[in-house]
Amino acid sequence: MNMHSNQFASTSAAPALIGLPTLAKLAFDGCDLAPVWNELIMRAKADANDAAALMDLSTVAHLQGRPDDRLALQAMALKISRHYGLPSTLPAAKPLRLLALMAPGDFMANIPIEFMLDGSAVALELLYLCEDEPLPPLPTHDVALVAIAESSGNQALLRQLAKLAPAWPRPLLNAPEHIARLTREGTWDVLKSAPGVTMPMNAPIDRANLARIAQGALAVASVLGGAGFPIIARPEDSHAGHGLEKLDDNGAIAAYLETRPEQQFSIAPFIDYRSADGLFRKYRIALIAGKPYACHMAVSSHWMIHYLNAEMRERAERRAEEARFFAEFERDFAVRHARALAAINERFGLDYIPFDCGETADGKLLVFEAGTNMIVHSMDPPDLFPYKPPQMRKVFGALEDMLRAACGAPKAAVA
Repeated sequence: MNMHSNQFASTSAAPALIGLPTLAKLAFDGCDLAPVWNELIMRAKADANDAAALMDLSTVAHLQGRPDDRLALQAMALKISRHYGLPSTLPAAKPLRLLALMAPGDFMANIPIEFMLDGSAVALELLYLCEDEPLPPLPTHDVALVAIAESSGNQALLRQLAKLAPAWPRPLLNAPEHIARLTREGTWDVLKSAPGVTMPMNAPIDRANLARIAQGALAVASVLGGAGFPIIARPEDSHAGHGLEKLDDNGAIAAYLETRPEQQFSIAPFIDYRSADGLFRKYRIALIAGKPYACHMAVSSHWMIHYLNAEMRERAERRAEEARFFAEFERDFAVRHARALAAINERFGLDYIPFDCGETADGKLLVFEAGTNMIVHSMDPPDLFPYKPPQMRKVFGALEDMLRAACGAPKAAVA
């Protein structure tokens, strides 16, 4: 990519999307997306240049579990337009104009920033960048955010964007070179000596060497700095527990490889982080302009916790514990881990970064992973989770305040 001064000019209005928040909420609530799909198909057939219809179709395909269709539809849309828009959801005479710099790809390729602007006075401009192609004309904006997330496929794009960042015409948040460090092994390297923090060593390993461990020809301790079994393994660039397993011995690795087609993996020592009651607790924290915010917590009897499989909907006592976590976060969790949180913020050097963590038996903050593409949302039903909307408004408000502060805009009026 290259950038010239004439590329800073305003461009015409972007194709307007239905958008990820609206479509995802329909899917989250169990609504049938077929009528939406059919309507978008009719639009695309009536106008072959309806890029917004194709991009929304791409989102619907993802929500319906069709990743290949998502990518194909997205590619069709991007041939027509690289620029898309979502108006502010809160009426404003002059909404803040945020430009999110995006990468083509699957759902985890970028910050799902749309969720966090729901209910804000921020108009979102989405601009998709492509590796080794000229930078498209920049939409008029007040502040820009690098929404491109770390992945092996995004590394070259992040490097190219880092060269352009110093000459950006408006404030640019989330330095691309700092995002690029957030590989699993890179995150460990950044945090391994942070005070108050424990993070197991994450080591990249190819299939051949993982097979050698399975055969006894390579010691796992030689890869993991002296740590032995049990370990956890996952494919490179995987998220949300896809392909993540705890492996207790060489035989378990062999069985694991029989089920996985990937060529590149990451392994780490398994750390038992059970609380005294025998349950596991995982927290999602977002650092926004250096300050920590609680986004969710989940309680489970299984070490691999995902909010949707942790029985949070089914068990009122777990929801009550999450409500207490939110209510007491600033005077409890954030105080106990103040030194660790400050070190994490300093070492990441990002304006916005969420991460997942637990607590060790000796009171340290146990970091599992970090990535700007982690989902922070407010889609849970308020009848079951009445404590969540106020907390999410706090988180989303902090993000909007950060955007406004970056470009010298006044804070949004509070209704």
